[in-house]
Amino acid sequence: MQTPLASRGANFRALALDLGEKRIGVAISDALGMVARPLEIFLRTSRKADFAHIGALVVAHQVDAVIVGLPLNMDGSEGRQAAWVRDYSAALAETLTVPVHLWDERLTSEEAADILRARGASRRGKSTAKGTLDAVAAAVILQSYLDSHYQDMHPGQSPDCAD
Repeated sequence: MQTPLASRGANFRALALDLGEKRIGVAISDALGMVARPLEIFLRTSRKADFAHIGALVVAHQVDAVIVGLPLNMDGSEGRQAAWVRDYSAALAETLTVPVHLWDERLTSEEAADILRARGASRRGKSTAKGTLDAVAAAVILQSYLDSHYQDMHPGQSPDCAD
């Protein structure tokens, strides 16, 4: 069975979402589907408004797939938040013309915080810090997805040795 990346050939742009109660962190890949970067955060208002905004991003950035972080427990089980994300993602998928895939987001917020600390940012202080964390977490989710599917697009090559 081919993954979405393999079926697209060399070009694949993905959008990733880190869903939160108040905000959604958004990240996007480059056109080759190799590198993820934070794109934006936006405040959640209603599903209708959220889905319209996400749909507009999909069109504006010519996205091939949307990746949604699935908050699994450390033992891999799913709790209440994961059930909510599954429900939200299923409803989102009904409004989009591209596939929506769930991806394990365990420890991505911690990794995002480490990235921000390495850049000299603090989790506390500025009102934008949490929003920045959400967008960086979305980029971490997306990069994990892209890295795991890289071999499907480039057999025999590692991501570190790409041209």
